[in-house]
Amino acid sequence: MNSLGNTLFNLYSLIKSAKSLWKVLYKKHMTKYASVKKFIVGNFLDFKMVDSRTKINQVQDSQLILHDIHAEGMVLIEFFQVTTIIKKFPPS
Repeated sequence: MNSLGNTLFNLYSLIKSAKSLWKVLYKKHMTKYASVKKFIVGNFLDFKMVDSRTKINQVQDSQLILHDIHAEGMVLIEFFQVTTIIKKFPPS
């Protein structure tokens, strides 16, 4: 508790044991971390290719999203990646 800043100390001062404090902080951190992962995967699933932009630029955009997914430590099977990108091609 000594190393917490004033605002954090005021929030967590009611927690009596270090183990309880650790659990609360861990849960808070993991919720935020899971939200980031959910947002990145959502970007990948919501990604759509359109006729108005070049295919190369759109493929590069999808590769950037996939890079973000891998940078977060998530693994997508290559087959899933390929079929998902193919389904995102515009009808033309």
